[in-house]
Amino acid sequence: MCDERGAVVGSATRERMRAEGLWHACGSVLVRSGDGERVFAHRRTDTKDVYPGLHDCWAGGVVAAGESARACAERELAEELGITGVPLVPLFTLAVELPPVRVHLWCYEVRWDGPVVLQDSEVAAGWWLPVAELRERLADPGWPFVPDGRLAVEEWFRRLG
Repeated sequence: MCDERGAVVGSATRERMRAEGLWHACGSVLVRSGDGERVFAHRRTDTKDVYPGLHDCWAGGVVAAGESARACAERELAEELGITGVPLVPLFTLAVELPPVRVHLWCYEVRWDGPVVLQDSEVAAGWWLPVAELRERLADPGWPFVPDGRLAVEEWFRRLG
């Protein structure tokens, strides 16, 4: 658990964090192809506790008590997409307040051309999208996208140019 500035101030159960809309931190990883032209996108399972069934292009999750955002991002990348042993490049940190979700996203990027192994319990389907197509799909209201992930990818696009 953290404060509105992102400083760690304690810990809370995930249930309490969600119920009370507490600020917390997440490690998030954008997976790009080796040439940088494609992004790995996925659809979340319908059983996820937050934003079930929506699309996303970030692998990630809540930072555990005593865990760094980088360690969380590495753990989530391995769990959700089966990607390990690749260096994470820091992108930015983004504070997102979409009540009841209040989160500091620690965003990283990796380049990967190897196999992707989806975690059945969290990722329903996944595929590579050209960056231009990701921009188009985000503009399509018929393609529901995770709200905090949308803000993060829009920030990434802004920085990318």
